[in-house]
Amino acid sequence: MLNEIVPYQEKDHDRLVDIWYKAVRLTHTFLSEEDIQFYHHIVRTEALQGVEIWMETNQSNVPTGFIGLDGTKIEMLFVDPNYHGQGVGTRLIKHAEQIKGSCLLVDVNEQNKGATAFYKRYGFVQTGRSELDGTGRPFPLLHLELKKTSKVGLKYTIGG
Repeated sequence: MLNEIVPYQEKDHDRLVDIWYKAVRLTHTFLSEEDIQFYHHIVRTEALQGVEIWMETNQSNVPTGFIGLDGTKIEMLFVDPNYHGQGVGTRLIKHAEQIKGSCLLVDVNEQNKGATAFYKRYGFVQTGRSELDGTGRPFPLLHLELKKTSKVGLKYTIGG
């Protein structure tokens, strides 16, 4: 198998931080250098330990992307820019659905148009918005939810 999704391993910590850094540099153009360094420190020292991490690895067992879950909430999803557009993010979300169920939540930076479009293409819908991010900085978040329902039938109400 070319790609495999495996649980976080401490030996891959630096590689995941590097994936985060490269992806943020490419996609979070609204962040200043100071902002990137602020978040980089958090990712490097605590963020990866605070969530359930799953990684997709390539044929050489090198991580190409990762998803961080807190219950049914996606706290982070980052893919090495060399693997963007190759289905890594989609496979990681599908894996999260398999282990957590199909009612997933995610907060995405409003200014990150690519990520917002990605989640909406997958079926996430906006349920709210916050002016500040989780650290209290002025980067608005869109709150999204994935609700996949079966198409069993329609309910009709007669009368009223």
